[in-house]
Formats: sequence, structure tokens, C-alpha cells
Amino acid sequence: MPRPQIRRRIRGRFRADYFKPAGVPLRKLTEVVLRSDEVEALRLKNVQKLDQNSAAAEMKISQSTFQRILARAQQKIAIAICTGKAIRIEK
Repeated sequence: MPRPQIRRRIRGRFRADYFKPAGVPLRKLTEVVLRSDEVEALRLKNVQKLDQNSAAAEMKISQSTFQRILARAQQKIAIAICTGKAIRIEK
């Protein structure tokens, strides 16, 4: 049986729910879903410019967990950009 997931601290407020390629209606696109903890990891690392240990401490998770969340978020964004998919941000 897996361990229960630790609740993560999310402080960022996200202004948009979707990002999509220009000129294509949303109904014609498939979407990639970014979870709120993935967006928070991106925000802490790339916007706030925190190192992984500090960012992990902000989210109250381990550094290795932060690294996995960040890598998953970066992979999802790369897939969306390279294949022309919409990005939906879960709240």
C-alpha cells in the first residue's frame, strides 16, 4: 500500500486556466493538464529563481519530490508546445 500523499503548500495565484496555440479553436485541440503543484514548482524555480532545496521547503516537500514534480511539469509543457496541444491548469 503506498504512503498517503503529503499536502503541498501552493501560494501562487494563477490568472489563466488555459494556454493554447493561436488560431485554433479550443474545441479542436487536445489538452495537457498541469496540476496546481506542478505550476507552483515552475513558479518557484523559474519565476522566483529559488534553488530546489529552498523551493521544496516552501512547498513543504522533499527535494527529490520537488524534482519529480518539476520534471513532470516541464515534460508536459514541452509536449504541449511541440505537438500543438492546449495547456489546462487545474485549480
